[in-house]
Amino acid sequence: MLLSQNVVSSESAEISVIDVKSHLSAGKDPNHFQIADIRIHDSVSIEITSSEETPLLGSAKSCSKTAATTIEEPATEFIPRITSGSYADKGDYREYMEDEHIRIDDLSAHLESSFFRFPLPISFYGVFDGHGGSEASQYIKENATRLFFEDAVFRESRTSVVVNSLFLKELEKSHREAYKLADLAMEDESIVSASCGTTALTALVIGRHLMVANAGDCRAVLCRRGKAVDMSFDHKSTFESERRRVEDLGGYFEGEYLYGDLAVTRALGDWSVKRFSPVGVSLSSPLISDPDIQQMILTEEDEFLIMGCDGVWDVMTSQYAVAFARQALRRHGDPRRCAMELGREALRLESSDNVTVVVICFTSSLAPQRRRVRRFCVSDEARARLQEMLEG
Repeated sequence: MLLSQNVVSSESAEISVIDVKSHLSAGKDPNHFQIADIRIHDSVSIEITSSEETPLLGSAKSCSKTAATTIEEPATEFIPRITSGSYADKGDYREYMEDEHIRIDDLSAHLESSFFRFPLPISFYGVFDGHGGSEASQYIKENATRLFFEDAVFRESRTSVVVNSLFLKELEKSHREAYKLADLAMEDESIVSASCGTTALTALVIGRHLMVANAGDCRAVLCRRGKAVDMSFDHKSTFESERRRVEDLGGYFEGEYLYGDLAVTRALGDWSVKRFSPVGVSLSSPLISDPDIQQMILTEEDEFLIMGCDGVWDVMTSQYAVAFARQALRRHGDPRRCAMELGREALRLESSDNVTVVVICFTSSLAPQRRRVRRFCVSDEARARLQEMLEG
């Protein structure tokens, strides 16, 4: 009889036997077995209490035919295996679509020869909500990878990368510089009209490290065991610290709008506003492009990240979106479909803006580790005894 064995733990084993399934237990006496729950099946599930004094299914010291078993020790480090999906719709109340977004699950493969093969999984996402036209949001989408990943931080890391506090500090610095460079490029009216601008929300995942940068009122929300964790804050007049910052620089609001014109206090572009100062010459405009940045180490509790434009958050809370998306993912597990359903839910709730949603799923994946192999032998005598018991 052919016998194969997969050791599940030190106290249980599954043995494949043709057309029979039996649950057995052995006490201190290896010659005494109790058989229960015999079914026609393709395996035998065996629970065995063992110790150094109690051999498993008879002697395993000498056997002519053995079954080798590989046991992988549990990994201690969570590495997310990422899948994502997106959805965009101009909505029923807008004539034009001004949103743009980026979704790159494997950045190294996406950039190919222009980018080194990063030693850790690296992914990049962005949502850009344009206003005054789509020129600014299109510009940042088309130039994002150049702006964010062709700086010294990544060029100097081609041979080896250690994601430590120093690297992360430099990474945050390079992201701020990318936002600044994009903003300054838009000052050239041959590239983007001075009355055009865009908010910018980006997420970078390196291994298990998540970094979210935001300038404007797009929002990123992390689902942690069903609970919403905001990874960004809306830069609007309703955000008290932003309101104070603007007013301290001489800016003012008419209702909820900066200078009665803009609904946000941070954006790329909008140089017609940045050049304007109600108090004469100003060294610093209240409307800035500098992003807020949050960093986090992902764990097994972190299920997915939602990135959306304000057309989503105008009609639902962060927790509502997380609960809705979590339920959808439990039904079908498809982030593309989930993003579509979440976007359509925003439209059903009568969002009056463009709607863009990106859903990034973090599926648990064990970090690669060296296998530890244990050899487990089952003697011919034990096989014969087991077969006799099953047949009897």
